[in-house]
Amino acid sequence: MAAENRLDLPMVGERQSLREQVAHALRAALITGEMRPGVVYSAPVLAAQFGVSATPVREAMLDLAKEGLVEAVRNKGFRVTELSDRDLDELTEIRQLIEVPTVTRLADASRAEEFERLRPVAEEIVAAAERGDLLGYVDADLRFHVELLTLSGNAHLVEVVKDLRNRARLYGLSQLSERGTLSDSAREHVALLDALKTGDTKAARTIMSEHIQHVRGIWADPR
Repeated sequence: MAAENRLDLPMVGERQSLREQVAHALRAALITGEMRPGVVYSAPVLAAQFGVSATPVREAMLDLAKEGLVEAVRNKGFRVTELSDRDLDELTEIRQLIEVPTVTRLADASRAEEFERLRPVAEEIVAAAERGDLLGYVDADLRFHVELLTLSGNAHLVEVVKDLRNRARLYGLSQLSERGTLSDSAREHVALLDALKTGDTKAARTIMSEHIQHVRGIWADPR
């Protein structure tokens, strides 16, 4: 069983805490699909692959469990959380209800400078997609959406959306990257900024709504 669940994990160093490094590496394995939903992973086995003790691995797994990415299995380890189609549909609906009107209300030409400050992050998303850097894509994508929603001035809303995005991680990214279609989703961030900075509420609403639906399409991709 241990051999079957062996992951291609990096050795960790000293600059960040071991807990943070392990959590970062495990998120990468989740995002790329190397860690599979429903499979139970043992902290001691993963620790051996990282070259560390089991303690920081358990701590990192508990952090991921708080985000809804894994769940503890008594006396066995941690299992990657499985989300049903209904779960994904409901999470998409909530994001549509929250993010689309919030982002649409931000559209205002007088705030063009604020939107322009987000352009480097939007371009970082595109660059990550083009080079197939899935973890870089997800990291930049989260920063973009969090920083954009922060412009609404509603800190509680931002936390709710961050939680939703953590629970519904982006399935199917590796398949989109291999087909070369991940860049299309990435470029929607740039188009959204262009609409917001010109105050085009209709375009902003359409782009944001379609972007969320495209993400749902990513989740639906065969895995």
